Amino acid sequence: MAKRPAFCQPERSAAGGPVVWIGRTAEETPMSRLRLTFRIGLAALWLLAGPALAQVPHPAQGGDPFGQEVTLAPRTFLYLKGHATWDTAFETLIDAFKTVQEFVQKQGLKPDGLQMTVYTATDDTGFQFQAGVPLAEEPATKPTGDLEIGKAPEGKALKFVHRGTYDGMDSTYEAITNHLDERGLEAQDFFVEQYVTDPVTTAEDKLVIEVYVPLK
Repeated sequence: MAKRPAFCQPERSAAGGPVVWIGRTAEETPMSRLRLTFRIGLAALWLLAGPALAQVPHPAQGGDPFGQEVTLAPRTFLYLKGHATWDTAFETLIDAFKTVQEFVQKQGLKPDGLQMTVYTATDDTGFQFQAGVPLAEEPATKPTGDLEIGKAPEGKALKFVHRGTYDGMDSTYEAITNHLDERGLEAQDFFVEQYVTDPVTTAEDKLVIEVYVPLK
């Protein structure tokens, strides 16, 4: 998998000029275009030249929310915190979820929501993540090793839904970026994917993934 630069956010000039991107790597230019792409379990961000982003079609289907304002409630979050290189990203995340689920089953814990991955940072070598599941209550036995108990992301966010293949998420993330730009919204420096369908057992064209973009 190709290396990708760090997470970026759009920012307009004080004079109301064109959008520029902050958080760039040294080789990026001020007129670079952020293109967000993602495959199940893999968060990837890269810059492409050109103005085509504004022409990206809306990928939402039927009554699916796209940019719906929601408030994420505070929840206990059992997760494995780690770092993955782009070459081993998928395998690393799958192993993380297996570790989390093993602890949940052994302790007889009750999940309070779907599995999710919080992508906290990316750079040209890989990304940092928290992969886990919300819990109805904190476990009596605290996890050890790489597992941690914390809080799932909470507060105002925009909800987007993707249906379809892994490759199709390229268009979804392009449209999300365009949506934020058009409305002058500023996202926080992380985002969340929640898996409505199991990415391991679901046919690729039947995937349903919720993307949550927390706002500042």
